[in-house]
Amino acid sequence: MGLPVHGRLTVVRPATDDDADLLVAWHADPEVSRYWDDETFTRDEVLTRLRREPVDAWIVEAEGEPVGYLQSWWEDDEPRRGGLDGFLVPHARGRGLMPDAARALAESLLAAGWQYVTVDPYASNERAVRAWAKAGFVEVSRDEKVLMRFASEAFRS
Repeated sequence: MGLPVHGRLTVVRPATDDDADLLVAWHADPEVSRYWDDETFTRDEVLTRLRREPVDAWIVEAEGEPVGYLQSWWEDDEPRRGGLDGFLVPHARGRGLMPDAARALAESLLAAGWQYVTVDPYASNERAVRAWAKAGFVEVSRDEKVLMRFASEAFRS
């Protein structure tokens, strides 16, 4: 994966070193970090995270402006399968951008041969659970987190 992925409202492009300061600032925002296990990162830590395997880092853009982050991670065995994690900056929320970006990225991963794509938002984060569902993820199990699996348009009734 490396090409930008286009949704109806968003473009999901690979994150680069040029995005490091942006990612540091986003993670420092309490309205982002609280949904990211309160983790914040230095520039060097972000640069290291951008290079880690098995994770691809993505920037979500809307109308040419960076508004969020997605990461796709995968398990080592074949066929490839894994999941997504992500967030939008506070001012971009509530406009359907994350469901659009997540759907586009999940569909591109399945088209690239992934067997399935999952997400696992905290059950207490009802807004995220609703957004992932809007993107096409269906609930598989629920405890502290809600395990959800993407059901592509081809498989939805």
